Amino acid sequence: MKLQTAADTLEWDERTGMPVGGGDYRAEQVSMLRGLVHEIRTGKGYGDDLCRLLDDVAGDEPHSDTAATVRELHRDWDRDRKLPTPLVRKMSEATVKGQQTWDAARKADDFSMFGNVLESIIELKREVGQRWSEGSDRTAYEALLDEYEPDARVDQLQAMFDDLRRPLVDLIARIKDAPNRPKVAMLEQKFPIDAQRKFSRRIAERIGFDFQRGRLDETSHPFCTTLGPKDIRILTRFEEQWLPSGIFGTLHEAGHGLYEQGMRDEWFGLPPGSYVSLGMHESQSRLWENQVGRSRAFWSHLLDETKATFAPQLNDATLDDFYFAVNTVRPSLIRVEADEATYNLHIIIRFDLERQLVDGSLSVADLPEAWNDRYESDLGIRPPSHADGILQDVHWSAGLIGYFPTYTLGNLASAQLYDAAAESIGDLEANFAQGNFRPLLDWLIENVHRHGRCFSGNELVRRATGKPLSADALVGYLRNKLVPLYGE
Repeated sequence: MKLQTAADTLEWDERTGMPVGGGDYRAEQVSMLRGLVHEIRTGKGYGDDLCRLLDDVAGDEPHSDTAATVRELHRDWDRDRKLPTPLVRKMSEATVKGQQTWDAARKADDFSMFGNVLESIIELKREVGQRWSEGSDRTAYEALLDEYEPDARVDQLQAMFDDLRRPLVDLIARIKDAPNRPKVAMLEQKFPIDAQRKFSRRIAERIGFDFQRGRLDETSHPFCTTLGPKDIRILTRFEEQWLPSGIFGTLHEAGHGLYEQGMRDEWFGLPPGSYVSLGMHESQSRLWENQVGRSRAFWSHLLDETKATFAPQLNDATLDDFYFAVNTVRPSLIRVEADEATYNLHIIIRFDLERQLVDGSLSVADLPEAWNDRYESDLGIRPPSHADGILQDVHWSAGLIGYFPTYTLGNLASAQLYDAAAESIGDLEANFAQGNFRPLLDWLIENVHRHGRCFSGNELVRRATGKPLSADALVGYLRNKLVPLYGE
């Protein structure tokens, strides 16, 4: 685990402060460390020990720390051993360089700078998926998806996404013709970055992020990474003329950080001290960003402080107007800044396109046009540039193929978990209005964080909410909030 987190630290530095000229050597450093980690994790002796331990714990309670540790480590070993070390090193080097090339291409708004690099990454990930799927009935894409959302299948995701997409499209259409309009212009003024930076830190601290065990930095694409049991790094970005970018980006990443800080330190690096899936991880970030951060009660607590921080820009802002503005629904180009109603349409587009990239039915050369066509057909807007289109996300440059569907799974789980927490705790919004977020955080720690990988993500949701994961809670949450606001 120390080698793994050393590589993670180098990658964190590469995304935050490394000089541009250090890229090639950094890729070699990370590649070497990832290769060493892979060799250790796939050693025959290690695998033989795990197989023996599986027999030893066969009679144990399956969700106990010991049984889960053996089961999940064996699962990881069985998957990882299918990849030769040279492929792992090649993949690591390609993705470090890929992120650097993507960053430069995005700034230059030039997909041609990135196309060949992305094609190489897709080819490598296709090989990884094919090797992982050998001997199973999974497709190469499903094998890649399994790394982020264990046991997920495309047909199951597709059915769940269809159940979500249909009511969302209807809701968005109804809102489009609704009589009430938010005063979004109040959020599009000039807000000094330094003031945003300090305010965002206060918000993260207010909801419970522990800065004795973490820090907040800036990067081109927000993320969260864990470098040790008491070293959680969250990163955000700020737009001078769009206040929500920094605020909600910070809330989102702080939600990830709270999940990491809520796990048991004594099991760090082992399944009971590790997140169960990226869908569950995303449920925590989206819950704090949206169910909490876009609630009326949250801003009734914070609005006076917000107005004092950003005076005179927000001097005339009322609670009703500000709450409506941060819950505006309008089709947009950028996923990370999308409203709650349209966000999942961004994910469904990426889900469809990356499957086609992996199965070869879509070429990288045709990807920008396919992306633009889908945005025009699904959201009614066509990207005017690659930076606002195909180059907006870092994921594919980092080799994160199969990652995107976890965002929508996280949205579904966030709404369902929030409803269960509210039923258990009582009036959550009354707590928020008083600046008291601890009861919700404690409930999440008890029902999600502390279990690590002892249960699957689906089992955690069922245990915490009494129901299997579905689109019902998210659809109900969005309708109950947005229909009254828009007066539809």
